[in-house]
Amino acid sequence: MKQAVILAAGEGQRLRPFTVTRPKAMISIADKPILQFIIESLAKVGIRNIVLVVGYRKEQVFDYFGSGEKLGVNLTYVTQARQLGTAHALLQAKDIVKDEFLVLPGDNLIEASTIAAFAEIKPAAVLVKRVDNPVRYGVVNAQRGKVTGIIEKPQQAGSNLVNTGIYSFTREVFDHMENVLDIPDVLNNMLNEGFSMKAVETAGTWLDVIYPWDVIDLNSAILQNVEAGLGGTIEDGVIVKGKVVVGEGTVIHAGSCIYGPVVIGKGCDIGPLVCVMPSTTIGDNVVLASFTQIKNSVIGDDVNIGPSCFISDSVIDSGCVIKGRFTALAGTSEVRVDGETPTINVGVIMGEGCKIESSVTCQPGVIVGNYCQVQNMKLINTRLPDHSLVI
Repeated sequence: MKQAVILAAGEGQRLRPFTVTRPKAMISIADKPILQFIIESLAKVGIRNIVLVVGYRKEQVFDYFGSGEKLGVNLTYVTQARQLGTAHALLQAKDIVKDEFLVLPGDNLIEASTIAAFAEIKPAAVLVKRVDNPVRYGVVNAQRGKVTGIIEKPQQAGSNLVNTGIYSFTREVFDHMENVLDIPDVLNNMLNEGFSMKAVETAGTWLDVIYPWDVIDLNSAILQNVEAGLGGTIEDGVIVKGKVVVGEGTVIHAGSCIYGPVVIGKGCDIGPLVCVMPSTTIGDNVVLASFTQIKNSVIGDDVNIGPSCFISDSVIDSGCVIKGRFTALAGTSEVRVDGETPTINVGVIMGEGCKIESSVTCQPGVIVGNYCQVQNMKLINTRLPDHSLVI
């Protein structure tokens, strides 16, 4: 298997506010887009001929990855002008792919070792995984290692095996795509016609991003495998423990504590007397002022966080300016997204470009849209749409 198709055309409406300004495959985790981790995993196992199916805000993918040369791969782009479904997306690559190829979603984390093992399986095959909450996914019914059917988001799951969206195909799959928009429907039609399809189970890491708070879990998983590297300037009196990555040009001032796994990007100004706790990613050009503590969170590029803030289990997108004594504590909350109301344990989800004045508190599970402004001493206990003003 020497070729792969990555489906990266989708917007990801349930991931708003983050996908208002970027495709979901370009959401940054551990200071890289999700899509980059997938491409790097393919390259590690020798699959370097990659077709990217792009669509929503596709220019961001072009600008970031280019030809793929920097990652040691050859990227070919095809466009899905309207995001009608996964089968429709794959169909756009029909004239490019060779006889055998892998198909992967552009917004999932998958280990290189899992891809390597799956690539050895002769098509057709579906990579499946056992999960605790199968009703979120397409449930795969299988007998003796053969797929018998796929049911998308059933109310009651008869199996805890789910479809990862990772497939091994031959070009024969294109013969069954007429008037079918999604790959699971194509597979069910093929099964009904007597085709045989393997169900290959993996115990390796596979995580997808469906909701904004999934970014936190994905970030934590990726950070477990980072390799420590201290760039920039770390002043005397700084405590660094565990696996910590510090980018070039970053200054960590005296009295600060960094407990890995943590990734801190380039050009940051941290402290003095700042505490960054495990499972935290801080982007490029971020300022963290004195007596601030960040825990199990993702902070985007160009964020400025004032003194005496406490942020836990949260995602703060790029370009936000947060004044002093801001509090975002994690707690159990029900959040309504796209008609679904999952119960989660999360702090705040904040879109890009927000301006938050002093002494603001966000209750657990609050989603703050892009470019919101919140005045001093406010308690935010409900979702704020993009461009909201709280006075």
